[in-house]
This record gives sequence, structure tokens and C-alpha cells, in this order.
Amino acid sequence: MDERRLRKYVGTIQQLAYAREITYQEGRAKGMNAVEVCCGQMTYTVMADKCLDIAELRYKGINISFISKPGLTGRCHYDTNGAEAQRSIMGGLFFTCGYENICPPCTDEGVNYPMHGRMRTTPAEHLCSDAYWEDDKYHIVVSGEMREAELFGENMQLRREIKSVYGEKTIYLTDEITNCAFREEPMLLLYHFNMGFPLLDKSAELVLPSKEVTPRDKLSDAANWSTMSEPIDNLPEQVFTHKLATDEAGNTFCAFINPNLNLGFMLEFNVEFLPKFMEWKSMASGDYVLGMEMANSNVLGRLEQKKEGLPKLSPGERRIISIKGTILDGIDEIKNVKEKAKLLIEGDKS
Repeated sequence: MDERRLRKYVGTIQQLAYAREITYQEGRAKGMNAVEVCCGQMTYTVMADKCLDIAELRYKGINISFISKPGLTGRCHYDTNGAEAQRSIMGGLFFTCGYENICPPCTDEGVNYPMHGRMRTTPAEHLCSDAYWEDDKYHIVVSGEMREAELFGENMQLRREIKSVYGEKTIYLTDEITNCAFREEPMLLLYHFNMGFPLLDKSAELVLPSKEVTPRDKLSDAANWSTMSEPIDNLPEQVFTHKLATDEAGNTFCAFINPNLNLGFMLEFNVEFLPKFMEWKSMASGDYVLGMEMANSNVLGRLEQKKEGLPKLSPGERRIISIKGTILDGIDEIKNVKEKAKLLIEGDKS
């Protein structure tokens, strides 16, 4: 519906769509700032104080994402202290891992690197939330800048934009990462997307154009990587690395679907800067989650990646990374994404 016609139905577009800055008032989240985005039937919350990562995502009132047992949590003193990260990682639709380390905490040449790095806890500067009409489309945009920096150390800048359009069910994420220091710096990067109940249940399925799957350990059963189960008390997590098929331009995708709900969530990205894909599968009671993780480095973390060579940025060098997240609604869209995976594998150009 175009702007002129829509204005006949509503006195303000905020009846249907908006970006609204909020501050939490209780519990571990007290004082944390966020931007609540309503885009028609799709709503999500951008954590202004935590790297502009997205916490909740809902569609038609149905929850898509995962929130861990600590719940919404503001920045705390133990956020980046080794494995203590597990007490502050709140999950959400996604959180940003890097840049000096991803995955397990480690000590490298006498320096401690925390689990999943420090960027995920970094608050945004130059925060901007905007909503405007352009070419008869109502755009909602949240943007800001985060810096991972240390005296006599690194100076990595992340400029992030999150964009949606009213009437659509897509979230566009664009990251511009720049090494603002005067020395070469490691840039380990992982986007940790997390699917939760009720999208996740025993009928749900992970859809990938996977050509090869490698379990992280003996607890990870490669035969059942795509299927889910009911929650099982105290079941250990499973982690898999997948080699994904791509088109000629290096584009690929991952999707999580629930045929019973006729609902799903698909992520589209390019392997140029995100060549690795990991699946995190936890069917444990209370920790019930399926993670889709695109990355540029090893699932075993900095020390293992160092054997292959750490991804790095030269002084002044910049990377621009785009990820498109789309809600799948209906039998046809779920069917099409399965066919898309099949066609990518058959015509793989990687």
C-alpha cells in the first residue's frame, strides 16, 4: 500500500511500524538501552548497549529466537573474563563474536582471550534510529558504531546498519569493519544466530546446501545433524562444521524450518569473507537451541585457527559484510527453500 493511501487508514504510521528507543528497568537488564522495531507483523529488538545485536524476533506473535537462562543481561564486569561469558551470553536472534577470538577462551603467548571475544559486549556510539518514506516504501533503520580498542593495542571499528521495510519480512544487516590502528590486526569473526521454541521443536529441520559435514567431537552425531528432538535432560551439546555449496558468485544460505507451523527463518550470505559454517545443536532441557553460525575462522577457536593462519586486516583495511535474514511463511516458501538447497548442491561452483 502506497504512502498516500495508507495515510487514509492511520493518523500516524507508528500504529503499524516504528523504531522506538527504550531502556530496561529491572533485573540483569536494568539500565540497558535498546531500540524496539515494529515492522508490521515482524518485531525485533536491537541491543544498543550490546553491539547492536538483535535479541527477540517475533513474527505474527510467534517467537523465532532463543534467550538463554540468564535472560536479557546488560554489560557486566565478568562479560569478558574467560568462560564466565556463559553467565552473560543471553543468546538472542544473533550475537557478534570476535575480533581477537571466537569460540573457546584461551591463553595465547601469555594473553587471555575471552570466550567469543569482546565485540558482543561493546555498546554503540553514534546510535541512530530512523524511519522514513522513500519511493512509497517505509524504511526502518538502526545504525551505530562500535570499537574494540586497547591502549597500545588494537583499534577495530565496526559500523553496523540494520534495516527493514514495512510490509516485508526481511532484516538486512550490513557491517563495515575497519582496522583503524597502524599495525596488522587479527580479525576472527562469527555471527551466532540462534533459533528457539516454538520455532524449534521435534518437527523442526535445519536446511543447508551441505556438501560435507564434520562433527566437532564424538558426542556429535553427523547422521542426525538436520533433525531435532524433544528436549532431553542434561544432553551434551553437539557441534558440526559444514562445507556449503554456493552459486557462481559465492552466495549461499542456511534455513531453519518448522513444517507444523509452516514457518521458518533463512539467512543468505556470501562465503568470500565468511567461508566457514558451523551448526550448534543443543537439545538439552532448558538449553534448547539450534545455532546457525557463519564465520571466517575455526570452530575450535584462536589457537587452532592460528595453525592455519589467523585472518587479519592491514592498517586502514576495510571489510563490508552483508547478511539477509528472511522469515519463511507458508508451505510454498518452505518447499522452495528445500529445492533451493538441492539446486545449489547440484550446481555447486565452490
